Amino acid sequence: MKNNFKPGFTLIELMAVIVILGILASVVAINVNPFLQRANYEKIRADMTQLEKALEVYRLNELTYPTTEQGLTALVGPPENLKRPFLYPVDGYIKSIPLDPWGREYLYLYPGTKSNYDLFTYGSDGIEGGSGENADIGNWQN
Repeated sequence: MKNNFKPGFTLIELMAVIVILGILASVVAINVNPFLQRANYEKIRADMTQLEKALEVYRLNELTYPTTEQGLTALVGPPENLKRPFLYPVDGYIKSIPLDPWGREYLYLYPGTKSNYDLFTYGSDGIEGGSGENADIGNWQN
């Protein structure tokens, strides 16, 4: 008698593998998420430290911080009406302005409402306020 069965997987076997992969993926996602949040926070702190240092050198040279209108781009290229244009570095104070972990520009206000100047991001949702990953993070926080 000839065997008419074809080699391969049955539907039940495939469903079992898909369920197991789904369970493994959810376990990995749950365990990796806190590390991603921490990495995002550390990137923000590193970016802000870099920008704060550049802003301080700008202030030392110009005797004031860039205005809100000039923004952080004043650190990359010379803005109009510099008091001491001869002190502006040829390559700027920084090479480029970093983006926050979600791909948006950092926000800058001078004079600030919470410190001399406010340098901040609205978090993952891009909306003011929030908590957790959606919380605003700024230079006025420790």
